[in-house]
Amino acid sequence: MARSKKYFIIYKPFKVLSQFTDEDGNAGLGSVFDVPKDVYPVGRLDLDSEGLLLLTNDKYLNGALLNPKNEHQRTYWVEVDGEPSQQALQQLRDGVTINVKGPYATRPCEVQVIDAPDLAERNPPVNYQKHPVRTWLEIKLIEGKNRQVRKMTAKVGHPTLRLVRVGIEDLSLFPLQPGELTQISRKALYKKLHIDLPQ
Repeated sequence: MARSKKYFIIYKPFKVLSQFTDEDGNAGLGSVFDVPKDVYPVGRLDLDSEGLLLLTNDKYLNGALLNPKNEHQRTYWVEVDGEPSQQALQQLRDGVTINVKGPYATRPCEVQVIDAPDLAERNPPVNYQKHPVRTWLEIKLIEGKNRQVRKMTAKVGHPTLRLVRVGIEDLSLFPLQPGELTQISRKALYKKLHIDLPQ
């Protein structure tokens, strides 16, 4: 009998691994979320990043979403140190060279300054005394190299202080709060992700 496909959207909190087991003193998803044993994360968010993560036992979806040829857009809200100049913002949009197992030129992306979003406070919060001047950016990428956003903002002189993935294509993180999850149907999820259902 074929396994039934299950799909969950979760809000991964800060300092939680994108895996179910705890490791090196860091909590895994299993310590936060109570989900069936056969689901696993699609892609990952690094330990210091927060936000939208999908859990599923659908291998087709996993392959379709992670294949770079499909160019699925990912949206991030990024709090950076300082106030980037228009030149720095344009550098990010045009692409910068970062280190991903050697020099890597990032692809053109969308970057804009946004008002501070109404997000739940991070635990622990950003050190505001150490970083008195901060700017929120919305960055939309069609690629997802390891720690790419952090490397990009550091490259233009504005290290990332907080990073939240808020969307993949038309799939939104909200109204979830950190540590919350919701289940979604296969049909609705594929539609929001702009992935054709397999025949």
